[in-house]
Amino acid sequence: MKTKLLVLICALLLSFSGVGQNACSVYYPFKEGAKFEMTNYSKKGKKEGLVKYHVSKIDGDTATIETTVLDDKDKEITTTSYEITCVGNNISIDFKSMINPDMLKQYKDMDMDISGSNIELPNNLDVGQKLKDANLVMAINMGGMKMNMTIDMVNRTVDAKESITTPAGTYNCFALSYDSQMKMGIKTSFTIKEWIAEGVGVVKTETYNKKGKLQGYSELTSFSN
Repeated sequence: MKTKLLVLICALLLSFSGVGQNACSVYYPFKEGAKFEMTNYSKKGKKEGLVKYHVSKIDGDTATIETTVLDDKDKEITTTSYEITCVGNNISIDFKSMINPDMLKQYKDMDMDISGSNIELPNNLDVGQKLKDANLVMAINMGGMKMNMTIDMVNRTVDAKESITTPAGTYNCFALSYDSQMKMGIKTSFTIKEWIAEGVGVVKTETYNKKGKLQGYSELTSFSN
């Protein structure tokens, strides 16, 4: 169960990085009303959940993204929202998007202090490029007992250009990778591989444990703008 939760966090994290396009954004659809879906699978290809995204509002250079998280039976678990902002030649994704929405629901009645650095993605990607790290720190007051959780995205690199086919179509992508390190009592590390396409965003992700074994993956299964 714990491994499944951590993989879901990574999958949501990757999926949440998939929105944004105007004059400053090349890789993501920055258009009010755009909708897309990422389906999460186990390492054996069994459906484990679905995340629906809707660009509900564009306010200048900021997009508000509404998300709906469903389980493997397409039953709604929770909803949340986050923002993406165009900053110069980059898009900046709210660090709060790194939190599993179901986790926020679990601790909604508790005092939380959330801080961190946003996820940045430049428009001028190139193979071999190094990208900035990102992190999130969440302190939860559980009735006198405090719990801290940190998520770090490190060693972000652009690895290759590849063609990826999913149920939503075939896309020419940049292949990125990074290490996701989560600490909540104990430290757990994953390696994430991510493919993004111009005007679409995240097309596919794969999550590997520290031994290099596939733990799960997500694919773009629906896209409309």
